[in-house]
Amino acid sequence: MLTRRVKRKAAVTTVQKMERTPVNLEDVVRRSSRQALTPKRLQYSPENISTAEKPKRKKSELKELSEYELERQENIRRNQEFLSSISLFQASEDVKQLMRPKASQRGLMRSQPAAKEALPVRKSLRLQNIEADHLTLPPEPRDTPVNKQSVSLKKSSGSLPMHPVNMEEGSTLPSKLFELFSEGPTEESKVQLDLKKYTSVLRNMKLTEDRVAKVVKDRIFSAAFHPCTSSLLMAAGDKWGKVGLWKLGGDWGDDGVLLFEPHTRPVGSLLFSKAHASHLLSLSYDGSLRCMDLQKAVFDDVYDTEDGLKTFDFMSHDCSTLVVGNWYGEVAIVDRRTPGNSHESVHSLDPKVVRCVSVHPVQKQYFAVAESRVVSIYDSRCLKKTNSKAVSQLHGHSLSISSAYFSPHTGNRILTSCMDNCIRIYDTSALTTESPLLKSIRHDMKTGRWLSKLSAVWDPKQEDCFVVGSMSRPRKVEVFHESGQPLHSFMDCENLTTVLSVTAFHPTRNALLGGNSSGRLHVLSD
Repeated sequence: MLTRRVKRKAAVTTVQKMERTPVNLEDVVRRSSRQALTPKRLQYSPENISTAEKPKRKKSELKELSEYELERQENIRRNQEFLSSISLFQASEDVKQLMRPKASQRGLMRSQPAAKEALPVRKSLRLQNIEADHLTLPPEPRDTPVNKQSVSLKKSSGSLPMHPVNMEEGSTLPSKLFELFSEGPTEESKVQLDLKKYTSVLRNMKLTEDRVAKVVKDRIFSAAFHPCTSSLLMAAGDKWGKVGLWKLGGDWGDDGVLLFEPHTRPVGSLLFSKAHASHLLSLSYDGSLRCMDLQKAVFDDVYDTEDGLKTFDFMSHDCSTLVVGNWYGEVAIVDRRTPGNSHESVHSLDPKVVRCVSVHPVQKQYFAVAESRVVSIYDSRCLKKTNSKAVSQLHGHSLSISSAYFSPHTGNRILTSCMDNCIRIYDTSALTTESPLLKSIRHDMKTGRWLSKLSAVWDPKQEDCFVVGSMSRPRKVEVFHESGQPLHSFMDCENLTTVLSVTAFHPTRNALLGGNSSGRLHVLSD
């Protein structure tokens, strides 16, 4: 024990002496091979050498490449020269451009932005050594109506001349257009095809590049076929009140397109009169309902109100009486034979909104109304100003209903489209208090705010088949039987690349149209 204590004290004393002894920094410190430091690559520190004393390296002093690296660089150079000689890079870019689907350039031309005038560079007063003026804010306006802008945007009541905005001022309407509008609707065939023949007809309907055209400038809200059979003539209404007419293969306007401005807000509904072939009725959210009369070349004022209008349908075979629904849950009965642009009566049906009305094809006194979450069928002879009692109701919808339509020939079915991603078919042959549900079909209806709502619509030639757009990819348009059986899907990777929210069948010919959110119509025909 004593020896250990002595050795420990001796070691402590030695360490204390070493701490007091100054270290000679100039002495060479010997290190073992294990503790030897790796040599540094930099032989000098930039901090200790002035800028003028820094050595300037030449290219010849750079590290030379190895033979392998030189051979590799030479191979890369030869490969690049060979690929350039066969124009492979240009071919690759051309293939990429071909793979990208381009929108059809037919129809209305895209407006070119005006050239901006070169303005002088702006300089602040501080840079110009100019003292700023002491300015006072103008007084705030008082008693300014909130809806002054919306009122000023609405077209004046009365008849409006038919002046196409895409033609030169003072130009007349094409004479061939009068000939097409003079063609009355042919007698519709009441004989239905069986599903096998009908599916075969659908498969023969094709979409080509020349059957896609820009008919209006903005998103399409409504579209319809003219009943003429010699040519395909279509109409479309867009977001800002424009109505476009397009004759497939026409040589007037822009590739057969004529554009008019009868409204200022979205055109929610378009219908050609079955009694007068030259009449096209258009309804707008701005509260106006007009009739395009090609014989007089004017847009007649049929109905005008301050409330926004949503939908309408014909209540008589001569198309003189209309039922009109607005955004405030009311329907108005309008008689076109009465002078003026007012209604005969107004009836409050739903506390929120009337999204769609459809008149029974046989018993015209009945009409279906798509209300908040229920479809009600009313008798126009028993309507009251408020609290009108429905003849029958269609329940089962959990969200808002986009549309509801009677079947075209008998009215024994009602087809509804709902935002709960379901398309439903109801039996209305008996018009009981609560119509039974026949079939519910799952279908994605979530279009978002930038696309028009999807709505399933009947084929006028086929009592039990309907068409609807699709949100799935690749883009397509689907045709179903009332039993829920999918009959056909129209797909075209080159010409059909967008969602066709608005769809409609031709009343007599094998043709189908679809409108998208960029104002283009797609026509599928045999």
